[in-house]
Amino acid sequence: MNDIDSTPMPQGDLALQVVAMPRDTNASGDIYGGWLVSQMDMAGSVTAAEVAGGRVATVAIEGMVFLTPVHVGAVVACYCDVLEVGRSSVRIVVEVWINSKHDGEPIKVTEGEFVFVAIDEKGRTRAISN
Repeated sequence: MNDIDSTPMPQGDLALQVVAMPRDTNASGDIYGGWLVSQMDMAGSVTAAEVAGGRVATVAIEGMVFLTPVHVGAVVACYCDVLEVGRSSVRIVVEVWINSKHDGEPIKVTEGEFVFVAIDEKGRTRAISN
């Protein structure tokens, strides 16, 4: 994984954008970390399914650190960068970015490595066609 603070702009392709809503907050008014992980998982699975040519399942999430809270109304953007394609798996870095409430500058919220495995119609691991 990259040094989480070393990149001032998103890396990879935009895979998902969603507005953070009040229903997704904790008692302090910040967006739940679990909600962010869910968005990252959806973004990563879209990218992994494209690479794998079909259905995928998440098998691991590695190395997440949350850098800043997300405010209600923020446009949460998930960017995906494919790191590795194996026989049946895809490893993807998913970055989450928002724009600053004060000056509109991009702010990195978190990143994590997600591993997806290609599965067939019966839910069993399958090879990824090249």
